[in-house]
Amino acid sequence: MKKDKAQMEKRYVARKEVDSIEVSELTSLSTYSVVAKRGSIKDTSTKGFLLVVKRADLEVPELKDSMDLSPLVNQRVVLFLPQMNLDLDGTVMRTKHIGKGQFELGIEFSDDVPEYWRECLIDLLPRPGELDQED
Repeated sequence: MKKDKAQMEKRYVARKEVDSIEVSELTSLSTYSVVAKRGSIKDTSTKGFLLVVKRADLEVPELKDSMDLSPLVNQRVVLFLPQMNLDLDGTVMRTKHIGKGQFELGIEFSDDVPEYWRECLIDLLPRPGELDQED
């Protein structure tokens, strides 16, 4: 079975590893409840970003107890980047338990976020060690 062009673009968009960008209040837009009180962005692209959340930071008891975040797949979420005073919203496309009580959430930007804005955001996010360099 052939994959259409849009599916192929999703899989092969260049990703940028970033230097632990902290986020707060991952909130489900369907229930308006905080899913996790904090997390960190691991990498990003013009299509979305990979968020790492610790079990201890989960606020929904059912998710915390089951160690399964798959109920979040296809849910629209919003989160806050305190370092940039910026809200980001998107849709959870996949979840994965990566061990030691940590989860990855693949979040795709909302369609109404212009691509040029996403490109600018990615340029502003620091690569690992970039902020540690001395002048």
